[in-house]
Amino acid sequence: METDQQQHTQGAYVAHASTDIYGPGRVLSEDGEFRRVRFTHFVATIRVGDLRAATPVEESEMKTWRQRKTELYGNDW
Repeated sequence: METDQQQHTQGAYVAHASTDIYGPGRVLSEDGEFRRVRFTHFVATIRVGDLRAATPVEESEMKTWRQRKTELYGNDW
C-alpha cells in the first residue's frame, strides 16, 4: 500500500482532507512533508497528512477548470 507521500506526488489531483473550501487541486511541487497545491481558488502549501486523493468528480472539475483557464489565458496565468 502506498503512503500519503507517495500518492501526493507532483501532478497528482488532490483535495483537502477536512474541508472543501479550497476546491479540488493539483500538486505543483513537493518539499518533504509539504505539497504546493494549485487549488481552484488559490495556491497553498499544505502538509501531506492534510491532503487526500481527489475523487473522480473532483479530478474532472479540476481538469475542466484548468482547460478553461488555458483557453482564456493560454499557459500564462
